[in-house]
Amino acid sequence: MLLKIVTALLCVASVSCKKDSEKDTAATSGTLVKPNYNRSTVFRNPMNGWVMYAGGDNESYWDMTYYVPDLGKTVKAIDYASACYIRTSWAKLNPSDGVYAWRDPNSALGKLISGAESRGVPIAFRINVDGRDQGLNTPQFVFDAGAKYYLENASFPLRRTPYPQDAVFKQYYAKFIAALAADFNDPKKTAFIDAYGLGKWGEAHNVIYEEVGATVTANTERLKEEVFDWVTDLYSQQFTKVPLVINYHRLIGHPASWGSANANSDRLLVKAINKGYSVRQDAFGMTDYYQSWEKAFAKTWNFKRPIIMEGGWITTGTHSYWTDPSKKYRQDHPEDVRQGEFDASLEAAVNMMDFRVGEIDSWFTKSFSLVQRFTSEGGYRLYPDRVYLPETVKSGEESTITHRWRNMGWGYFPNNIPQWNYKYKVAFALLDASGVVKKIFVDDKAEPSTWLKNTPASYELKAKVDLPAGTYTWAVAIVDTQKEKEPGIKLAVNGDLTAAGWLKLLNVQVQ
Repeated sequence: MLLKIVTALLCVASVSCKKDSEKDTAATSGTLVKPNYNRSTVFRNPMNGWVMYAGGDNESYWDMTYYVPDLGKTVKAIDYASACYIRTSWAKLNPSDGVYAWRDPNSALGKLISGAESRGVPIAFRINVDGRDQGLNTPQFVFDAGAKYYLENASFPLRRTPYPQDAVFKQYYAKFIAALAADFNDPKKTAFIDAYGLGKWGEAHNVIYEEVGATVTANTERLKEEVFDWVTDLYSQQFTKVPLVINYHRLIGHPASWGSANANSDRLLVKAINKGYSVRQDAFGMTDYYQSWEKAFAKTWNFKRPIIMEGGWITTGTHSYWTDPSKKYRQDHPEDVRQGEFDASLEAAVNMMDFRVGEIDSWFTKSFSLVQRFTSEGGYRLYPDRVYLPETVKSGEESTITHRWRNMGWGYFPNNIPQWNYKYKVAFALLDASGVVKKIFVDDKAEPSTWLKNTPASYELKAKVDLPAGTYTWAVAIVDTQKEKEPGIKLAVNGDLTAAGWLKLLNVQVQ
């Protein structure tokens, strides 16, 4: 009896496999090519991977090295990063009217910015204006021109915080953002702009509008929304090609920093998202703050807008991170916090994680396995796992290419954000014997922003090959249609890649 059961099960398995094979064969034609997936290499793709934060204005910071016990060698953090993040002040960037530090190649800040670019990594900015904790973050010339401000402590007369609804402040700030966009509204230079910048540390909370400071008045909601609309309009109108992000704070733009979510927070954030903003949060791993509201917001926008994380706890002496309500963090064990940040990032399906100043060392010396895991598992990692191609075609006739794609990361490829406007497309090319592209076929139906983990996507492309007779090579890439269909996204593959980024697949004879 047992033998009969086993025999029956084997027959069922055999038939099932045969049916799948027959269905696959019936649905496709051509020669099957299976590109080899690369699971571990760091690929510097936009809105994806690790973000390295700048430390001060010293260009040599980008070359900081860390010993990794897991590797038995020293590495550069920047070699693992896809973006360099500069959190600085308006005053540093614009010390006097019409003067911009990044345009001076000899300034420390100018060298820092160009230093990232020279190392092949795009820059990102958050620009602070609030002066309560950090000093004069808004340039003095703005106050000299008459901008009204709040002074929290008279003992520190230079810690001025401008009222963001003030007409003089708005005039000069708009001029500054226009100048910044003139030079950095360029996806080759700029990874993203953290585009709000108001409130304490530019984190979008504890924004001061009136002399009463953090006290909420009858005018608070009106002022908050007016300022929110103005600043998000300003950034979205100036930065049309570069991703914008905003902190999904439960008290967005509010005079308070802590407490229950404000009833208007979700609505205001959705207004920004509808203008083209993506989202970030600055309290990952801080479980007394990153709670149900933040998790629900992230879930709502998963795979619709990319999410960037920043850890909340500072483990190098500033914060008592071991008091976290989760009770998962031990004193003198920053690796516990790194694990908490990683777990929260996985839950939120973030595209980018942070190498913050002071925190990088623990990532590489105590938690390098998590660095590797995020590289392999986080964000997006795209590749074609099956491609059926003809080996012989007649010139002038139509051929069929069948291709299937996978995203091996937990995030998504944000081709749908307005600044990109679906500019990245799957394309096949025919290369001549010297590797020169002779023909490109773009598959407009293959949309990378819809590729999610564990959900392969298949497509069929009709390609009319009107080339002279000869031997060519099929190749594939995700191209930037705004840059003459050049490969724009690095595929997660091992294989024969051209210098431009085309993955060679199969030789074809054109008759």
